[in-house]
Amino acid sequence: MIQTLGLTRRYGERVAVEDLTLEVKAGEVLGLLGPNGAGKTTTVRMLAGLLAPSAGEAYVAGHRVTREPEKVRPRVGVVPENPGLYKRLTVRQNLRFFAELYGVGDPRRVEEALALVGLAERAEEPVATLSKGLRQRLALARALVHDPPVLLLDEPTSGLDPEAAKEVRDLLAELSLAHRAILLCTHNLAEAERLCHRIAVLKTRLLAVGAPAELKARLFGRRIVVTLARPAPGLPQVLNLPFVRSASLDGAKLFVAVEEPERHNPLLVRRLVELGAEILYVEEEERTLEEVYLELVEGDRAA
Repeated sequence: MIQTLGLTRRYGERVAVEDLTLEVKAGEVLGLLGPNGAGKTTTVRMLAGLLAPSAGEAYVAGHRVTREPEKVRPRVGVVPENPGLYKRLTVRQNLRFFAELYGVGDPRRVEEALALVGLAERAEEPVATLSKGLRQRLALARALVHDPPVLLLDEPTSGLDPEAAKEVRDLLAELSLAHRAILLCTHNLAEAERLCHRIAVLKTRLLAVGAPAELKARLFGRRIVVTLARPAPGLPQVLNLPFVRSASLDGAKLFVAVEEPERHNPLLVRRLVELGAEILYVEEEERTLEEVYLELVEGDRAA
């Protein structure tokens, strides 16, 4: 549903996005992560047809963005970080106005969009009286009123309280199940890990892309944490098994880098017992998306 091929945007000598190639399939949520100035918003604007690329190409719902912007825009719903709404108009008046801009002739679509984001009971209230969370819901309703197959979301939960943010996340999960392709720009790494099928880390250029678990394994490998009843200082040195890459002891915790843990964990435990280890727990080390993100971004800075 979304495909970019060498997408690049320059502002004079400064490169905002460089040679970006990625894709988002129907029913998938792709999280676009990166520091401020990494090119996330620029990417969204190019995909929406609001900004022309300096090089490369993008396709949205099968249409070439630079050649067919009039076919792309009706198929895209955009939620910017700071959505512009008409504050003197009511919630329903705002949504009717934007529905007309999209050529939505059926007034039921406005009511369906309001119900979908939980604003049906607030429809006659002026936007100026709404909290930021409710305005963000209205921005989502605006992006959905024409029933687009592609959603481009730039920090959709920014500034929301935990309850409102969870409601937005739940809604996005439902929308992805409806076979929409969703590109989600966010700084909230926990949110990205819960919601996104794949993660793309951008810092002008694409640093990595993959499922969170895949990125963790790629960067850090997989380590087993064995909690012992008591420290055993010589244990890492005598643990010589062909599938063990490394082993280290920190107090009563033994960290073992293992190839194919699902296959080799029983052999590892058996060997430890043979060596006299008293085992309390065996679990796989849980890396966080934050660790992945920092490793990529800070590693790129060092390079």
